[in-house]
Amino acid sequence: MSDEERSRSYVIGQSSFTARPLEPALYLVATPIGNLADITIRALETLASVDVLACEDTRVTRKLLDRYGIRRRSMPYHEHNAAEAGPKLVEAILSGQSVALVSDAGTPLVSDPGYRLASEVIAAGGRVIPIPGASALLSGISAAGLPSDAFFFAGFLPSKSGQRSTRLEELKNIPGTLIFYESPRRLAESLASMAQVLGDRPAAVGRELTKAYEEFRRGSLAALAAAYAGEDTPKGEIVVCVAPPGGANDPVEDIDALLLSLAEELGASKAAGEAAKMTGGRKSDLYRRLMELKGDAS
Repeated sequence: MSDEERSRSYVIGQSSFTARPLEPALYLVATPIGNLADITIRALETLASVDVLACEDTRVTRKLLDRYGIRRRSMPYHEHNAAEAGPKLVEAILSGQSVALVSDAGTPLVSDPGYRLASEVIAAGGRVIPIPGASALLSGISAAGLPSDAFFFAGFLPSKSGQRSTRLEELKNIPGTLIFYESPRRLAESLASMAQVLGDRPAAVGRELTKAYEEFRRGSLAALAAAYAGEDTPKGEIVVCVAPPGGANDPVEDIDALLLSLAEELGASKAAGEAAKMTGGRKSDLYRRLMELKGDAS
């Protein structure tokens, strides 16, 4: 990168950032999962400043760079060329260059091949620096209306039904909310498998998060499976959150948290009705409990 490029300044609304030299390291830069406005100033500074920019798909990353006027070349790094490109990136860092890694969307290393590169840099004695930002799994759990004090990210389930059931059996007794990524084509089938293996637990399906057609559906696994099976194949990226084991027998504090979370979005009556669907409890009892909680909070 030239001295002129390093000192270039950028202005976005009332914010600005400047390209400047960075220390040799691997920078794991989170990028938007849909809405290009969901990028941090620090991430933009890093993308504009690094000596080498590696990305999953140069065409996807180009759209982000163009949106913010960052003119620079990028190189591909993905599962098909990791064996060849990885050592070159490690050598660049060891020779004193800064390298940024971005995936097509979200935080690198979460369900993408960046783990291998980060491990290689660490093994070689290099530094790995996270540049945090958007994440589909965190966006999904935050709006799911399910317990979030403990959760387990399971990534994508196997596409074959037998292997999928085996994997779900392994996850069945984890004492936390389960989070999955899923293909739209397999969503109904996977939800049905979850209901069969995990039990008909409360769940939430987030689709097209942060985008114009963002959608959340909440209900039991069986009800969600039936709903999606009876519709055309949905479009877009999907996050599935499944409640911990226990269902209607969850601790009182978990149900209280669920009620308060739903009430912020739906209002008291609808929140109680939705909680009844998700927990198997009576709407009238849950509504009464919600009013008690609101009274305590006032």
